[in-house]
Amino acid sequence: MPFETLLAICLAYVVLMFVVAFAADRAAARGHVRWLDHPLVYTLSLSVYCSAWTFYGAVGYASRSGLEFLTIYLGPTLVFTCAWWGLRRLVRVARMHHVTSVADLVSARFGKSNKLAALVTLIAVIASTPYIALQLKSVSLSFEVFATDTPEAPIINGATLGGTAGWVAAGLALFTILFGTRNLAADERHHGVVTAIALEAIVKLLAFMALGIFVVWGLADGPADIMARIARAAEAPENAEGWLLRADRWTALNIVAAAAILTLPRMFQVMVVEAADEERLTVAGWAFPAYLFAMSLFVMPIAVMGRELLPAGANPDLYVLTLPASQGQDMLAMLVFLGGFSAATSMVVVCAIAVATMVSNHWLVPLWLLMRKTPEGEATDLRGFVLNARRIAILAVVAAGWVYHQASEGSAALAAMGLVAFVGMAQVLPAMIGGLLWRGANRKGAYAGIGTGFVLWMALIFLPSIGLGGDLPVPGGMDPWAMAVFLSLSANTLAFIAVSIFGFPDPVERLQGLSFVSAVEPIRHSRMMRSDDRAEPLLAMARRVWGPEEALRYFQAEAQAQGKSGYLPDLTPRFLTRLERRLGGSIGSATAHAMIDRVAGGVALTVSDLLQVADEAQRAKEETQRLESARAELAVTARQLREANDKLTALSVQKDAFLSQISHELRTPMTSVRAFSEILKDPSLTPDERARFAGIIHDEAGRLTRLLDDLLDLSVLESGRAQLSISVANLHDLINRALSAASATRPERSFLIDRDMSSEHLGIITDADRLLQVLINVISNARKYCDSARPLLILRVQNLESDGTIIDIIDNGSGIDSARQSLIFEKFARLNDPARAGGAGLGLAICREIMAALGGDISYLPGQGGAAFRIRLPKRPPVGASAAGSSAA
Repeated sequence: MPFETLLAICLAYVVLMFVVAFAADRAAARGHVRWLDHPLVYTLSLSVYCSAWTFYGAVGYASRSGLEFLTIYLGPTLVFTCAWWGLRRLVRVARMHHVTSVADLVSARFGKSNKLAALVTLIAVIASTPYIALQLKSVSLSFEVFATDTPEAPIINGATLGGTAGWVAAGLALFTILFGTRNLAADERHHGVVTAIALEAIVKLLAFMALGIFVVWGLADGPADIMARIARAAEAPENAEGWLLRADRWTALNIVAAAAILTLPRMFQVMVVEAADEERLTVAGWAFPAYLFAMSLFVMPIAVMGRELLPAGANPDLYVLTLPASQGQDMLAMLVFLGGFSAATSMVVVCAIAVATMVSNHWLVPLWLLMRKTPEGEATDLRGFVLNARRIAILAVVAAGWVYHQASEGSAALAAMGLVAFVGMAQVLPAMIGGLLWRGANRKGAYAGIGTGFVLWMALIFLPSIGLGGDLPVPGGMDPWAMAVFLSLSANTLAFIAVSIFGFPDPVERLQGLSFVSAVEPIRHSRMMRSDDRAEPLLAMARRVWGPEEALRYFQAEAQAQGKSGYLPDLTPRFLTRLERRLGGSIGSATAHAMIDRVAGGVALTVSDLLQVADEAQRAKEETQRLESARAELAVTARQLREANDKLTALSVQKDAFLSQISHELRTPMTSVRAFSEILKDPSLTPDERARFAGIIHDEAGRLTRLLDDLLDLSVLESGRAQLSISVANLHDLINRALSAASATRPERSFLIDRDMSSEHLGIITDADRLLQVLINVISNARKYCDSARPLLILRVQNLESDGTIIDIIDNGSGIDSARQSLIFEKFARLNDPARAGGAGLGLAICREIMAALGGDISYLPGQGGAAFRIRLPKRPPVGASAAGSSAA
């Protein structure tokens, strides 16, 4: 087949994957996730385990070693069929803690240690490198088969393979960056990637089954004939040694394959991180083993027929391609090629996402935070840095696999390269299983176990795989590779247990151990600084990670759950626990824990605190669900009553001050009017003096009129009798008019205005004059009270398809104290110097009533780096307002 045709087919297939991933991401963004979360899609995504090793290498493995290839499939099958309860528990605990990777799971269990997570990440990077190289090698070899006229014995050209592998690596890195780092989700789920992988799973299964059917019924005379051929091959002298099953090697391979399904970064990503809940494993528990059975069913027939029909020099790893091509079955060969291409690309994409997440969360972000000690109030875009760090990490991970592929010169068999990665990640298994089952396991034990296993794996398996060292000397009859596996895992496990027994976990580890072993909700117990001002810095920190809208929604929901209004909840242990877990879903549990402690002012947890938490947990277990619900409702009611009482108390004080002030405000102009009226009766006054005194009377009367108008306006709005004139207006024009009118407030100050003009050109249906009144008031307040040396006013408009329009007005001043934010929209509230305010404190109260009449609202946004107000307009005003406007018109 011409190379250009092959390339065009591959590009078309890649475009199809892009379209599928894009459509799935769009559907997820619109909330249509029901079919995306279907258990069948989840099960098919698990097929990422069947990489190029199982698609190409399993046949080559069977050709060299007989039935030993079955261990690749038996290990995962045993885990899913015999330990399904353990998998469910793993998913439950991981979802509970918002775990994002296998390194994050180990870190979260052992005291949220980022150093431990960094060690696991190092192992994952080193182990994944040869595995990615395996996929690139398989794609390169398959391209070479189709690019030559003699498929039975393809001529392998190093330069060609390197160039093909490089282009494939670049394309896969691009796909992974586009669909794996589009946003910083709190749960790290990638619907587009998972859906594309599910489709690829179907392609590779159909391709392999089609080839198997062709071999058994097309080349052989059916199952009986193929079984006889397999029996003859097993008795052949050239296969006597290689096909002999050895107990030590068979056992080691099953253990390593079972460990791989739990610890490989890509498998943890699709099985745990991408799982909506543990119920997905109900179907996957039988469906995934069935998928593996189907993928393994025809491996031996293909291997045997390949040895019989292809020349002696043919590469066994390529029998799946060269066998149909040698028989003139070009369409079948192309389908098989696409199946192998799917197996390789899906593995690289998911592995790159998983490893890049680990590198970003446990290497790059902690290092950046350590080097850049950002003040709490500085609005640094951590979210942008994390996404860019992951993109760089994806490029680095894929590039490392390509470099390994080039350095190995394509000499290693596919199965051997895969086993290197399997054994490397298996070193995490003792700490993972021990952490889930044993409360006494501690961080030092995990360090000792993983560190010991890592060193032995590097010395006995990884370095020899790249030609730096020889096989381990073993007693006669023992397989060196199996001995290296047993030695590394045994030393790992013994070191983990011994150090944990003789050590003692700190209080945070014990709390996490209780949560992991008992699968119960963790509660963060940290003696935080008792200050309401701590909530706003936490909101500012969350805004840096999630973006402003998601952070505000989350904090507002938490405040409402506590019975509070606004965006600043109390720093209760339960709130801090949920916040930490949610942040951990974006930046890793260790980094989230450290950032919250830094911002919220936490101190170390003591044993007495731990005992107190244990007592509280025991009492909570003994209470019934009904009492829990009743207590929660009472707590919310009590919070609301306390908040209302505090607000009434504050308003009472302000009202007393207002009555004193309003009497002064009314008396002053009345006194002036009366005094100068008496003076005007004097017949001796000159015309100039009469004009001057009349002007004073006029100004004082205007001042009195404005005060009375404000009071009357507020009264009309509160009574619901306001007549609105509803019409269509251009929001851009209203903002321009508001800025122009407000410029008379402190005109000596030069404000820099930051606007997004394109987003402002919206047609809105509202009372333009009333909305303009609100805009002028808010902008004038910003000009009046912003205390920055270089004042900046930011205006942002968002057009929400179903929820109307949002207008944010933000300055760069010091903002409003969190303790006083709940009062600013109340009548008579003047939080600054009255002389500077120049009014009776009714402006924002009137704005609130106007927005309520228009069917929207106005609120203060904390944590934005200055005073920030959000004006929310509905798509259409309420029916009553429209009617009023119509009648007024």
